[in-house]
Amino acid sequence: MAVVLALLGGCSAVRFAYNQAPDLAYWWLDSYVDFDDSQSPRARDAITSWFNWNRSTQLADYAALLERAQAQIALPTTPAQVCQLTDDATARFETAVDRALFVMAPSVRQFTPQQLAHMEHKYAKNNEEYAHDFLQAAPEERLAASVKRVVDRAELIYGSLSDTQRERLARGVAESPFDAELWMGERKRRQQDVLQTLRRLSAERAGVGDTYAALALLWEQTMRSPRDAYRDYQQRLRQYNCALAAQMHNLSTPEQRQRAAGRLRGWAEDLRALAAVAP
Repeated sequence: MAVVLALLGGCSAVRFAYNQAPDLAYWWLDSYVDFDDSQSPRARDAITSWFNWNRSTQLADYAALLERAQAQIALPTTPAQVCQLTDDATARFETAVDRALFVMAPSVRQFTPQQLAHMEHKYAKNNEEYAHDFLQAAPEERLAASVKRVVDRAELIYGSLSDTQRERLARGVAESPFDAELWMGERKRRQQDVLQTLRRLSAERAGVGDTYAALALLWEQTMRSPRDAYRDYQQRLRQYNCALAAQMHNLSTPEQRQRAAGRLRGWAEDLRALAAVAP
């Protein structure tokens, strides 16, 4: 959650981005589906209803979580505390996704074979971009790109890292169990599951309830792979990332922690201000 907010920039940018988010969400979905004239109004209404629900029932809770993180960030931490905070944020994310699946189910059941072919093409294009970013042929280039991504994320929260912190973070990334090729393979499996499920729902003219149930199952399998070996890998990676995040936080300076606390406080204030505005 903090990284997403940091990518938006300063406090005013968070409020501006959230207020523009229904249009951005529609454009993002349309890039995958290419809604026709009869589908667009239903999709826009579904997106608007989701943001109204999110603003009125969820944002204050997100702000409370950020405030709890702000209180913790001035102190040393442990891997267990990092994992707990991550799990708390993930639970809220999953609630938001479940609501999105529910409101979008009536639109999803109307997708045509042509739109699913468009989605398949979009998946392929995205996979090419991800391969370029994550699957460089030279191992040293792949590692350098991974280190840069992680350093950039850390600096969004803490500000500039020292040479010592950068070196420790680079060593941690190098020792990580993250496997880009394994991740890409799982990503493609889940994409094929989505396409096969949506084609089946279209052919069967499934009702809204069956469509929502199928979408919920797809999301569950995205978060927790149906393959035992990959689920074990996900768990190892989660534990490693929590340990690395805790170690890097404990290496942060008082000034860096103060800056991070200020960022969290500002985002929490933004979310509360947004929640106070009636949809």
